[in-house]
Amino acid sequence: MSRQATEFQKKEMSKMYRGKEIFKPLNTGWVDEHVACVREWVANIFFYRKGGTTIMIDAGYNYDRLAEKMGWLGIDPADIRHILITHQDTDHVGAVEADSPGLFRSARLYLSETEDRYLTGQVRRKVIYHLYKLPQVTIRNDKVLLHDGQILNIDGIKIECLQVPGHTWGHMVYLVDDRYLFTGDTIWFGADGGYSFISALAEDNKLAVRSLAALEKTLRDRDLHPMILTGHTGWTGDRDFAFAHREKLCSPFGKRVHDPSAPYDAYDESDDTEEKAKSRFLPPVRQDRGGRA
Repeated sequence: MSRQATEFQKKEMSKMYRGKEIFKPLNTGWVDEHVACVREWVANIFFYRKGGTTIMIDAGYNYDRLAEKMGWLGIDPADIRHILITHQDTDHVGAVEADSPGLFRSARLYLSETEDRYLTGQVRRKVIYHLYKLPQVTIRNDKVLLHDGQILNIDGIKIECLQVPGHTWGHMVYLVDDRYLFTGDTIWFGADGGYSFISALAEDNKLAVRSLAALEKTLRDRDLHPMILTGHTGWTGDRDFAFAHREKLCSPFGKRVHDPSAPYDAYDESDDTEEKAKSRFLPPVRQDRGGRA
């Protein structure tokens, strides 16, 4: 399924979203001394390195340049033993689907027990406002099923698992060492702040908005200010910016604040180069609080 879905998205979604400033991925590189990312067209997968352990967050598309770009970062696919999965859409699990090249066959996957219902065929993933059912995803890696609020310790790395349903029924975000929040498809960053993720792709938009509000409350109640990293629109260290429009949806058809830093076609990777990946840390998302066009 992942090969077919990957090629379909590369071709058709490029046409659909061209010029709409919807997808604004980071280029391949390091965000800081602990976090790195690979760009796969419109999507980012992340790596968290501490001591001698590197944990992968999401597994991206069935992407033929993944090993190459990991090499730009000095990360060997063979060293990845743990992969945190936010949700099972093919742009987040393609590299571990059964028809993938198998770079991570020996890695253990971590995902919510609710999200696993897609993988076992108990429920079908619906997109485009529930008009289209996606094929079932098949994964053969060992899995660890998680529940909301569970805390993992992997080689001294603290990982708090927070379920934020809406985009999918079991979507999970991961708070790592209380400093980094990997949000998958929970938050969409516009130039004027964060919104609930793309409305056309959610199982339940109202639930997604409630989940986003609950996530913000958790951070504020605990006075946490993590770096917030999204699957498709970059990162910010500004909590207020990240949740500025938490009650609103990103609509692919609605008007939004113009972001001059957004690529015209995010499926064009010509600006994602090895030289840039090694040159500097990746900056946060451009912020335009004034709403200027």
